Amino acid sequence: MKITVTTTIKADLNTVWDCWNNPEDIKQWNTASEDWHTTQSMVDLREGGKFTSRMEAKDGSMGFDFTGTYTKVDKPNRIEYVMDDDREVSIDFKQADQGVTVTEVFDAEDQHDPEFQKQGWQSILDNFAKYVESK
Repeated sequence: MKITVTTTIKADLNTVWDCWNNPEDIKQWNTASEDWHTTQSMVDLREGGKFTSRMEAKDGSMGFDFTGTYTKVDKPNRIEYVMDDDREVSIDFKQADQGVTVTEVFDAEDQHDPEFQKQGWQSILDNFAKYVESK
């Protein structure tokens, strides 16, 4: 099952692309809720390159690595990758009159309700938009 999340960001395409792919920026926006944060991020933005983000609860009670391998990098328009559990993700960056529309499409996993997954990914995408617009 594919899930889609989207947002429009009031910024130029290059700024959106750079904030999406810069490890220092990723640590600022990559969270679904205030009680979590991203403590580490590594990006090798090329086809065959890998990425990882370490996401942890701020109270130290749990954490996990979000990792994958880029399968397509079309700067500044599209990124595709495969997560380490073989689920596929695509992200499109499209210039629009009101800013840049970012659309992520990802394979749902089997452990959580699809609506829960959609809400989590949408929350991260909304945090990304707020972060970019505050720069």
